[in-house]
Amino acid sequence: MHELRRAADRGQADHGWLQSRHSFSFAEYHDPRQMGFSDLRVINDDRVAAGQGFGRHPHRDMEIFSYVLDGALEHKDSLGTGSVIRPGDVQLMSAGRGVSHSEFNASATEPVHFLQIWIVPTERGGPPRYQQTHVSASEKRGRLRLVLSPEGGEGVLQLGQDARVYAGLFDGAEQARLTLDGARHAYVHVARGALTVNGVRLSEGDGLKVRDVGRIELSDGQGAEVLVFDLRAGALSR
Repeated sequence: MHELRRAADRGQADHGWLQSRHSFSFAEYHDPRQMGFSDLRVINDDRVAAGQGFGRHPHRDMEIFSYVLDGALEHKDSLGTGSVIRPGDVQLMSAGRGVSHSEFNASATEPVHFLQIWIVPTERGGPPRYQQTHVSASEKRGRLRLVLSPEGGEGVLQLGQDARVYAGLFDGAEQARLTLDGARHAYVHVARGALTVNGVRLSEGDGLKVRDVGRIELSDGQGAEVLVFDLRAGALSR
């Protein structure tokens, strides 16, 4: 089964310095039909004005990762981590029993565009930690490149949940296929451009919930950048 989530139907927040689109219920946007999908709880498409950002604030018991599309995002946290992430970088903060952080546009002149994504962890109250890696465009070109998994590994961040996240870039005749084990679910989010997923045409900001299908087939990309989430079927899905 496929369920399309159009970009235009997402929640919207206009804070002046922040323009945000919410694929699932978040903050003041609440839709009981969109409370997440399996262990995937948040996909926020954020555009932050130059020199602006999110001041220090706390989190706990959530796997939070950021994926920058344009610009540069400066991260600081209570673990003592400080970094600037740019396109190609993937940042994962496991909040565990508690961590506070800030995220600011690192540029005084240019906006930053990034995705902030939350995944519910398997266990609560664990130690907080920070991870970061870089995935080049060539590693994602015409294929789905694993960027987060429970096992982790070289160039793959270790996620505290039975979920895997892939990133890919697709144009023209480039195609890829992902086989899902058993009755796994999947969520496909198009960060930019357009492409066809299992025969469904998706454009920038669109999402596709996939249940009981067994495979994901990507084709006919037009400047497409995509994230694919391989998720548990047993978790609460809406």
